[in-house]
Amino acid sequence: MSQLAWNPDIDLGSIPEQPGVYLFRDVSGAVLYVGKSARLRDRVRTYRSGGDGRWQIRFLDAEARTVETIVTRTEQEALLLEDTLIKTHKPPHNVRLKDDKSFRMLRIDLSDAFPRLKFVRAKNPDVGREGGRARFFGPFASSGALRKTLSDLHRIVPLRDCPDHVLNNRSRPCLKHQIGLCSAPCVGLISAGEYAALVDKAARILSGDVEDVRADLEARMRSAADALEYERAAGWRDRLTALSRTVEGQGVRPKDDVRRDVLGLARAGDAAVVHRLSFGEGRMHESRAHVFRSQLPDEELLHVVLTALYAPGRRAVPAEIVVPCLPSEPELLRVALGGDVAILAPKSGERARMLGIAGENARAELVQAESERAGEEAALDELAQILALDGAPEVIDCFDVSNFQGSNVVASRVRFRRGHADRAGYRRFQVRGVEGQDDFASMKEVVGRSLRRGVEDDDLPDLVVIDGGAQQLAKALEARDEASAWEVAMVGLAKARSAGGARAKATDERLFVPGALEPIPLPRHSAARHLLERIRDEAHRFAITYHRKERGRIASRLDSIAGVGPERRKALLRAFGSVAGVKSASLEQIAAVPGIGPELAATIERSLREAS
Repeated sequence: MSQLAWNPDIDLGSIPEQPGVYLFRDVSGAVLYVGKSARLRDRVRTYRSGGDGRWQIRFLDAEARTVETIVTRTEQEALLLEDTLIKTHKPPHNVRLKDDKSFRMLRIDLSDAFPRLKFVRAKNPDVGREGGRARFFGPFASSGALRKTLSDLHRIVPLRDCPDHVLNNRSRPCLKHQIGLCSAPCVGLISAGEYAALVDKAARILSGDVEDVRADLEARMRSAADALEYERAAGWRDRLTALSRTVEGQGVRPKDDVRRDVLGLARAGDAAVVHRLSFGEGRMHESRAHVFRSQLPDEELLHVVLTALYAPGRRAVPAEIVVPCLPSEPELLRVALGGDVAILAPKSGERARMLGIAGENARAELVQAESERAGEEAALDELAQILALDGAPEVIDCFDVSNFQGSNVVASRVRFRRGHADRAGYRRFQVRGVEGQDDFASMKEVVGRSLRRGVEDDDLPDLVVIDGGAQQLAKALEARDEASAWEVAMVGLAKARSAGGARAKATDERLFVPGALEPIPLPRHSAARHLLERIRDEAHRFAITYHRKERGRIASRLDSIAGVGPERRKALLRAFGSVAGVKSASLEQIAAVPGIGPELAATIERSLREAS
């Protein structure tokens, strides 16, 4: 292993020529970036720009101070070591992929009296394909392609698209029936059998079986034309066109059965999106975006992306990977992925057409991501201005306390990073040091526990949001001071309370700021307000979910005791605070609870003792 301090005059000849891994470190020694190469010296030299000694990647020139190399015996060892070092050091400039969470699908529920096609997102692209009372079609390359497909399909097969409550309450056909886009099952203008035939036709079209439908439409068009009914013939022609678009709208339909992943790339500054379309068995079976930030050149970026995408245990390596440009060291990458995969950068033909569709999706995803990012940055800047912070808060923690009639008090902490939920930073707490229902003391306990851990781990947020007003904030500030986390900004968020009960004022949000005499009202359309509400609502959801889980566990332990129903369970929890409190109470104390008595108390004591 070697480590070199570097500057424009550094002798790159001192870097080994063997396979291995290189690490760029900053002035404090923290790892900025980890890479691998079959020839370390050649790889590190590629980062130099021209002959002036500068480094072509901005973060290297601005932040890196040393480069460390670790030689391995083989290229495969370099790949495995790189993966280990990335997981260990979590370098900020290595690609960390974020998948979108679902697939764009069409769903038809055959259990409905009159099924309709619905635009849905499914976690598994093959869910419901076989058996069951619901069928899924797709996934689609983009939401635009899906909506166009749905629109065109209604021109061929006039199924209803209204929700059930509209279907069940109509007394006359809607406008869509008048223009031929709906068969009006709502008012009985089509029988259940005829409608079922339309549903079957729609399913066949979406499955790619269109020849019978195409032949029928062509025959109708010719018949109308022969009868000089040109308007009707034009209508059948339009339906034929819609049929062709419907089939094509599901994405590219490859002419072969090769397992192939097609990766489109779009970039803007350090924001990057790779959209992956996966094909096999003559159809597209996955459409997924991966969003991340990187300053690496395209070739280096694709090398790292492919390594991350097809890391052992993540996903199977296809027979072909189609990319907009060849990644750096493609042969090393091909060997690392198993040696049997072909990595292609086509300029024309069927693969290039697939690549174009993947690229369009990547660009659309990037535009959306950048729009969201701009809105989040504006909200953070506005929040910093309202709270007089030195800069926009990058990490925001929010706390919420939940209890059930004073028993089983739990709390949640959610963490948002640059306006996005960071689920790795979510935490749940059981309040241990507070007797009965005391939300203020409970808030102090959980905030204190979180901040003390943050001080120990050097993992403090920039801002803490408390779900509550002045008293909750005061307790949180006490906890902050006791944890010696004075640099953490704090604010309380609470809705205004109106004595008159006026609806307009009941939803006004106010910020409680330390030292301020009055809370700060947040304008209804403020970006900062929307961000804080989103964070607060997520903390509330997370706390409620945890509390329901705990409450169900408690209920099962007490309700399973003969003679203890909901009212007696509530009385016991009010008296002792928790199941543990009931268990530690004496027989006389349990019997003294209203509605219990000595005989039932003995049963409760015995049951809890045996269950432990």
